Amino acid sequence: MRRIFAFAIVVLAVGLLLPQRSSSSNPASASPVAEGWIAAWNSQDPAKWATYFTPDIYYEDVTFGEISRGTAEASKFAASFFTDVPDLKLELADSSMEGNHGSIQWILSGTDKGIFKTGKKFKVRGASIITINHGKISRSIDYYDLATIMKQVGVLPAS
Repeated sequence: MRRIFAFAIVVLAVGLLLPQRSSSSNPASASPVAEGWIAAWNSQDPAKWATYFTPDIYYEDVTFGEISRGTAEASKFAASFFTDVPDLKLELADSSMEGNHGSIQWILSGTDKGIFKTGKKFKVRGASIITINHGKISRSIDYYDLATIMKQVGVLPAS
């Protein structure tokens, strides 16, 4: 009986010490940097977007092979994306931050007005690898699947 009681105490102690995952609809709510990244894109305002990043931001969109260095280039890239997808919306799926590095998983949706000019809606998952400097993002590298977007807007066959 003592063994069972001791085992139960150990299991309870270990369970209390393990990190708890949130069951809320926004699992990354504890990460202000991830929330800021999402808010920057959802602002659809290049000037406001730029306030979430350091002046020497390195921003890479791997999917389109776009590299922007510094606020002016990065803001221009963001502005073009806001024009191409005027109803752009990002949802935070998850994030992980360790020191000054992290990842943000997100869902991008909107209407293709300027990428392929189809006028059709799309939704795609993606991830960004980021570096943080003094509470702002100094490096962001985005990965998402262009073929998924192309299928959804009718540029590629669905299957």
